[in-house]
Amino acid sequence: MATRDFSKYFLYRHRYVIGYGLIGLLLTALLIFAGFYLPGALSAAETRSVVRAASLSLSDTSSLAITNLPYYAFQAGIFAVFGVSIFTIKLPSLILALLSAIGLVLLLRRWFKPNIAVLASLIAISTGQFLFIAQSGTPSVLYIFWPILLLLLGTQITRGKKWRFLWKILFAIVAGLSLYTPLSVYPLIAIVLAMVLHPHLRSIVRRLSKVRLSIVTVIFLAIITPLVLLCISSPQLGLALLGVPTSWPPDLGANAIIVLKQYFLFWEPSATELMTPVFGLGSALLIVLGIYRLIRTRETTRSYLIIFWFICLIPVLLLNPSFTSVTFVPSVLMLAAGLTSLIGYWYRLFPLNPYARIAGLVPIVLLVGILLTTGLVRYGYGYHYSPNVAPLFSTDLALLPENTTIVVSNEEYPFYKAVAKYEKNLQVTTTLTKPTAVVSHDAWKNTDGYTITRIITNSRADLADRWYMITRQ
Repeated sequence: MATRDFSKYFLYRHRYVIGYGLIGLLLTALLIFAGFYLPGALSAAETRSVVRAASLSLSDTSSLAITNLPYYAFQAGIFAVFGVSIFTIKLPSLILALLSAIGLVLLLRRWFKPNIAVLASLIAISTGQFLFIAQSGTPSVLYIFWPILLLLLGTQITRGKKWRFLWKILFAIVAGLSLYTPLSVYPLIAIVLAMVLHPHLRSIVRRLSKVRLSIVTVIFLAIITPLVLLCISSPQLGLALLGVPTSWPPDLGANAIIVLKQYFLFWEPSATELMTPVFGLGSALLIVLGIYRLIRTRETTRSYLIIFWFICLIPVLLLNPSFTSVTFVPSVLMLAAGLTSLIGYWYRLFPLNPYARIAGLVPIVLLVGILLTTGLVRYGYGYHYSPNVAPLFSTDLALLPENTTIVVSNEEYPFYKAVAKYEKNLQVTTTLTKPTAVVSHDAWKNTDGYTITRIITNSRADLADRWYMITRQ
């Protein structure tokens, strides 16, 4: 009986096109869903991000002495063009998350086989952590964006045949800009250590043109010079970029317990401004399998890089466990390595039997489908139905009437003042003086002499009265 040639089947010949198309459709749908609908509101961190973006001024250098300066500048630019709304607050992160996902697919395709790249990408973009970071109008998306871009450009430098000088220039630009983000120095340290200690990378560095390397170095130094000056004028900025906690000494034992709960407390999941555990049980098992493969193939450049990366990050997490997002990219790489081991083991069992090889893909596809579904379900239920999460997010900005004067509390004033900077028809005050105004829930106090004409509410069961439209009697 002749062996059937599966390469002639349409689905087999176009399997990767179908896979990448599925990734594109899923990514687009998820980003739209997360950006507009879930949670569809602002956290306290997002309101602080708006205040920081609106406070940037070239005439006041102290306003520039903040972490994640490129993100806030990007966000301020979007506000200047489109105004401030819940969507425009989240828009910078959605754009960077889209670019991060595309970069992750390209990186996985360069580091692993195409089938692994497709499966690992599907799992990664459907995790609750990625979706929450993608829709959060805060710089947390940079913890994913910078490492992916650095690794992708570094891979292009070492493996690419065309435009290598362009890749070097882009790498210098990205490396310089990434240093404005906390903890971004550690992936760079891991890359430098891998270049120094791994023989293959050392030989590549030796062959680099000294003239071009000098040009790239000058570009890098030019980008980080403002950061160095800001750190000199404000030493606290340098400590924040290194991830040093503000309170010292930290409780390492308590921090270690927090880190373990964030990653391994599978029987007690929770959703606040951070969904824990970070990865589901199935993904975590694949990551463990990937770590085992990492140890077995420790002589490769990828293993060198990831090992040094984890060595740098573990002490930082023990000092400041709030930086959970920095482990997302290396964890996804380990997950892809785990999938490689799993599929490779099955193929080694049946090296010549195409039917067995294809049959073995069925449980693997089911596994990936389950991981994808559970990730989406965790995110959906965690940020839509959890009663503990609802009070952490506010839709008050979306409820505001146009062309009005609002009265807010002292705590709310910085945020709405920042909004008014880009919304010319909005006036903000903390004192009630005009004959008509809109008063926030938190500012509602003595309003003798005024009559409520309308109460603006949200869809929640508790504390639904958010704004009061009042008129002087």
